[in-house]
Amino acid sequence: MSTTRLTIRRPDDWHVHFRDNDMLRAVAPCTARHFGRAIVMPNIVPPVTTTALAAAYRQRILDAIHEAMPGDSRFEPYMTLYLTESTTREEIVRAAASGFIKAVKLFPAGATTNSENGVRDMDKVMPVFEQMVASGLPLSVHGEVADAEVDIFDREAVFIDRVLDPLRKRLPELRIILEHVTSAVAVDYVQSAGHNLAATITPHHLVLTRNAMLAGGFRPHYYCLPVAKRAEDRSAVRKAAVSGDARFFFGSDSAPHPRQAKECAKGSGGIFNAPTALSCLAGVFEQEGKLEHLESFVALNGPAFYNQPAATDRITLFRQEQPLEFPHRIPTADGPVTVFDPGFPLHWQVEDHGEPE
Repeated sequence: MSTTRLTIRRPDDWHVHFRDNDMLRAVAPCTARHFGRAIVMPNIVPPVTTTALAAAYRQRILDAIHEAMPGDSRFEPYMTLYLTESTTREEIVRAAASGFIKAVKLFPAGATTNSENGVRDMDKVMPVFEQMVASGLPLSVHGEVADAEVDIFDREAVFIDRVLDPLRKRLPELRIILEHVTSAVAVDYVQSAGHNLAATITPHHLVLTRNAMLAGGFRPHYYCLPVAKRAEDRSAVRKAAVSGDARFFFGSDSAPHPRQAKECAKGSGGIFNAPTALSCLAGVFEQEGKLEHLESFVALNGPAFYNQPAATDRITLFRQEQPLEFPHRIPTADGPVTVFDPGFPLHWQVEDHGEPE
């Protein structure tokens, strides 16, 4: 008998982009409606490089959510610091003491949206990494090199070889999250590593291959960084996600861009999936016959790696015969933002919210 109802602990999103200002006010409530906590990326303009800037950004997020969802105070944004070659050990101490900053984010300079201030010389930030170990803050990593000579489909694998593996050998005590893994190489690397390495997986990398983006014409709303790769890579990522392996957990990498920034000569990389993420995940886990592992992926593995308690309240997912209707675009002051459509009907929806145990 097939499952039609699934009650799980309230999920967390361990990698999300809210942007700022009008875009923030439009997209943050989409995450807060279903998720209890989220790790918010710091690559806004200007970037979140200090504890003071993180505190101010966190308040803007809370204000936006309270404005859209008055009386609902369950959502908690976890903040990150944007690592630069000017970051100091003292700033890491302040961040760890804040209680709301849960990670430091490494963007290789030029690798993704608003990464121009990222790191070029890893030797310059080694003292910061050492302080992170001492302070208990993990490193969140955008795992691609920005070398223009490296094929875009190989940049994750080259990053592991050139940057991540040498760093882990040099400082094995540092806890690292390899974000939004997309390749069989990355999955194999995480599975072969010790307890200080984990990885997040997005809904779109569980669904897309490069054919979805390129075959029959370029589809800009399937373009993200890192780019979707081969069918065998998608298969490896799916197997890791549904396996129950505690080293893999959910991070949406929901990254909104207005339509005009996607549908243009040099379109931005990023997929906005917050409204459909849970339905998409449930569909993938159902397709793989692993619905029993969905709770671990979205609600248990991430808190365990970040040394946070799992949620005590619950949500219920309900499978309906009629496909879920969802808005294909949401309006923002910057223009409409396209919502991720996985290309198959979504039958799972959030039915209700439970009370804390």
